Amino acid sequence: MNSPTIINIILSVVLAIAGYFLLPVIATNLEPNVAIAVGLLLGGILVPIISSQFSVAAVATKETDVDNSKTLYVGNLPYRANEQAVQQHFELQGQVHSVRLMKDRRTGKRKGYGFVEMTAAGAEKAIQNLNDSEFQERTLKVRMAKDKVED
Repeated sequence: MNSPTIINIILSVVLAIAGYFLLPVIATNLEPNVAIAVGLLLGGILVPIISSQFSVAAVATKETDVDNSKTLYVGNLPYRANEQAVQQHFELQGQVHSVRLMKDRRTGKRKGYGFVEMTAAGAEKAIQNLNDSEFQERTLKVRMAKDKVED
């Protein structure tokens, strides 16, 4: 089950319970089982409306972030550096979407370079502030990544 489905189920249960307790107070002659049925009915009507509003906003935000992201090439990385350490270092400059550190296929050891995907504003700031700066006793080389050309 995905996260929105779980949220919808929880929201339906909360609305049903609210209907169970609140409707008999509002309409004193209403049976509790009718109150819970009305709560479930309201949940069935309101939950899709509420969840569609949230999902549209989330998709729009995600699309804007992806359209507004840039990929940086980061060279001269320490071999002991991991994705989390690099991400934390770059997050000081802006929002980081992903970090990919390259490894040798045969040995599995890090090659000393990688790519950081982040917001465009954060990428510009990272180039200014982190290029030729020291990270774990190595001088980083940070620039915009070139597009990959496939033959």
